[in-house]
Amino acid sequence: MQSYNNHREKLTLLKEKKLSLTENAAFYLDRISEHKDINAFNFVFEDSVEIAANIEKKIHSGNHGRLAGMIIAVKDVLAIKDKPLTCSSKILRNFNSIFTATAVEKLIQEDAIIIGKTNCDEFAMGSSNENSAFGSVLNPIDKTKVPGGSSGGSAAAVAAYLCDASIGTDTGGSIRQPAAFCGLFGLKPSYGRVSRYGLTAFASSFDTIGPFANSLEDIALILSVISGFDEKDSTSARIEVPDFVTQPDREKKLKVGIPSEYFGDGLNPEVKNRVLEVIEKLKNVEAEIIDIHLPHNQFAIAAYYILTTAEASSNLARYDGVRYSYRSKDSANLNDLYTKTRHDGFGDEVKRRIMLGTYVLSSGYYDAYYLKAQKVRRLIKSDFDKAFSIVDVVLTPTSPFTAFSIGEKKDDPLEMYLSDIYTTSANLAGIPGINIPIGYDLKGLPIGLQLMANQFEEQKLLQSASLIDNLLKQE
Repeated sequence: MQSYNNHREKLTLLKEKKLSLTENAAFYLDRISEHKDINAFNFVFEDSVEIAANIEKKIHSGNHGRLAGMIIAVKDVLAIKDKPLTCSSKILRNFNSIFTATAVEKLIQEDAIIIGKTNCDEFAMGSSNENSAFGSVLNPIDKTKVPGGSSGGSAAAVAAYLCDASIGTDTGGSIRQPAAFCGLFGLKPSYGRVSRYGLTAFASSFDTIGPFANSLEDIALILSVISGFDEKDSTSARIEVPDFVTQPDREKKLKVGIPSEYFGDGLNPEVKNRVLEVIEKLKNVEAEIIDIHLPHNQFAIAAYYILTTAEASSNLARYDGVRYSYRSKDSANLNDLYTKTRHDGFGDEVKRRIMLGTYVLSSGYYDAYYLKAQKVRRLIKSDFDKAFSIVDVVLTPTSPFTAFSIGEKKDDPLEMYLSDIYTTSANLAGIPGINIPIGYDLKGLPIGLQLMANQFEEQKLLQSASLIDNLLKQE
């Protein structure tokens, strides 16, 4: 098992030659092989040891990047040149990327070692990682439970110590919810903070890329590396990237907003009580706890699934068997080719969302559903704007419950969609959010707490998360 708590400690050991990076990479490859039953990886890169040897030389010569020696797994929706890019779908099963995603390229430039591509819900559509053509991912904490989704493989890989950290994507909670289920830190940045170039789109106005790790320090370090303007992404923000690792001292008392809408019916009592305990701890360190209201949050799930399925139906139209990807071989004509290719290539959940999206965009329903959902999205953003005019961060549970059993919600789409009831609003508003592991329920399953901050205020988010993390370490 690893004998360091974060990358800073690991890099010190590497510099002092108390740790061999090649042996460390081989150790992780062996662990991945030993824990194949978790099914966290779609593809493992055996050249990791060779790359580790080259980076080890750079470390010993003092000519290394900020992530030198950090071994990272990447969700299989992000492109890496000459490596498979399947999005955990049959329709892309033989596709290799011809370029590398900007976020991944930045990791590589800072001497991170990419050890493989992680399993996920097909095209990042799901809350349990049961919708993958590669099979379900198991939660390493309890293998009868789901790891969360859609970035379940990325979360499971870190939780099972198959890598140092991982990269996932978050369209409606797909980093924060798996982080909660697997007992990790997981951060969704502001929309526009990290380039989406090279990310296979699910819902283009929602998708974000962010890290999983066992320490806040590593979360901050990875965020510092992958953030920044990218001319290849038209939605990338021209905004300064602060030093997320070095947190400035807080000048004023932390103001924490507690929205009553997140503590009502449907919230598991154990989750609720543990989150309330953390709130009490914050009061004891002179944080100001302020009751706030986010009145339009009740419409978040409905608005989210109308808007994201609409965008998905458009984005997934490109997978038709003509230009690339899987192609049905027994088609009578072009229309038959489209139908059979998409029928055979897409899984049930992806088909469901394409149909929903096509419906809400269709003539006669556009105004009733899509346009109305866009207006609700604006109202949700306004609610957060009002809240952040009086508080620094908003504190909620990450999920209404801990990890549920495999198969428990798979046949009930509505029940599954409600798994994201506390996370979708951050994506609708474009604001950053983070999961903080705060303990366990009576079954030994992790409980997650969510913090959200105003757009591009990740530094304030990490500073507040650090305060809570330090309080928990004192227990």
